[in-house]
Amino acid sequence: MMYDTTSVRRQDRLLSEQRALQLLENSEYGFLAMASAEGGYGVPMNFVFNEQTIYLHCAPEGRKLRAIEHDARVSFCVVGPTRLIAQEFTTAYESVVVQGRARRVTSEEECHRALSLLVAKFSPQYKAEGEQAIARSLHRTAIVAIDIETISGKSKQPKA
Repeated sequence: MMYDTTSVRRQDRLLSEQRALQLLENSEYGFLAMASAEGGYGVPMNFVFNEQTIYLHCAPEGRKLRAIEHDARVSFCVVGPTRLIAQEFTTAYESVVVQGRARRVTSEEECHRALSLLVAKFSPQYKAEGEQAIARSLHRTAIVAIDIETISGKSKQPKA
């Protein structure tokens, strides 16, 4: 995984690597963009970021999995806090774009680990119940892993 901001047009708006990683660790949702035989496809999803991988969960069949099978190259975007500044006709924001390759996880061990990470992120106070839910639904849940190749981050913080 490489923090690479060379493709960011506005170099004056770069987000620090540390802040970009914080957004990936703490944000609830991101937007997964894919290319498929059916055309471009994008969908918002909750996720968990773990070291060099983003994990998503979904149904075991559908357009998302067909798109990833067609072309594993994906983009995943997370937008942090935003603030509309109407009088200046602009918005304060932070965003992170991940480029990587998506794959359907086939190892039961990795699937379980990904679901456990999702429980720890979104329902930490229900770990035992989460483990029971994982045991009940592991067979009917697909896990998609995005193996991260690059991360870039950008922000706009207008002067107050």
